[in-house]
Amino acid sequence: MTAGRVRPSPIAGSWYPGDAAAVRAEVDRYLADVPATSVVKGRLIGLIAPHAGLRYSGPVAAHAYSLLRGRSRLVAVLVGPSHRAAFAGVAAYDRGAFETPLGRAVIDEETAARLLEDGVVFADERPHRLEHSLEMQLPFLQSIVPEVRIVPLLMGSQVRAEVDALAGVLARVAGEKDVLLIASSDLSHYHPAPVANRLDAAVVTEVEALRPDGLMGLLERSHEHACGGGPMVAVMKAAVAAGARSARVLRYADSGDAGERDKSRVVGYMAAALLE
Repeated sequence: MTAGRVRPSPIAGSWYPGDAAAVRAEVDRYLADVPATSVVKGRLIGLIAPHAGLRYSGPVAAHAYSLLRGRSRLVAVLVGPSHRAAFAGVAAYDRGAFETPLGRAVIDEETAARLLEDGVVFADERPHRLEHSLEMQLPFLQSIVPEVRIVPLLMGSQVRAEVDALAGVLARVAGEKDVLLIASSDLSHYHPAPVANRLDAAVVTEVEALRPDGLMGLLERSHEHACGGGPMVAVMKAAVAAGARSARVLRYADSGDAGERDKSRVVGYMAAALLE
């Protein structure tokens, strides 16, 4: 049921196109640029994808979401950072739907309820109202997977205890049929490209090695590496608990590779797959 709990998009028409045809055309263009050799081996348990404006991070995100082509059903558990609201813990939008130009992405209320059972994740729609980090996954999900359902989760402080607790909760559903964990994160922000690429390479190394604790240590030493580091670590840990034994970084780029081609002050983007 979605009556009374439909979250309207605060960013359609700015962060991505405001009408369905334009959204699908842009998504299709980015997917068409993904090489056929990007097919991966092993059951897909989780993805990591960026969340900037579609024209900037969409070409990188396409490398993650291309792995979902041919899927008709999916419960996407979306984990992202809260950019606008400060709070402790993990806030779920646990019922209703997110509305975008592509229609309503309905919440999988059964899965949401399972994640709420012990209080680590709590129901609170307020941090979601203006947040972009989860919605920026929907142009791809709604375009590719006809019957996608979502469970939106936002992290507040992203401290180690919070990350570990969320990982334990996500492990309840990770690896189940039609369930996919998706961590939403951009990497370093607003450095010259050589500095950004060096900072981001450290994250790429930890993800490729499937070392969530190594990544957590990196994030604790410097906040500059990622805005959604906590979501990445929690999803990686839950994926490992569900049987993931390898990770593949599918694409790395920065915002200077798109748009105005400005390399003086860039944001880093990564797409990765967590595989059994």
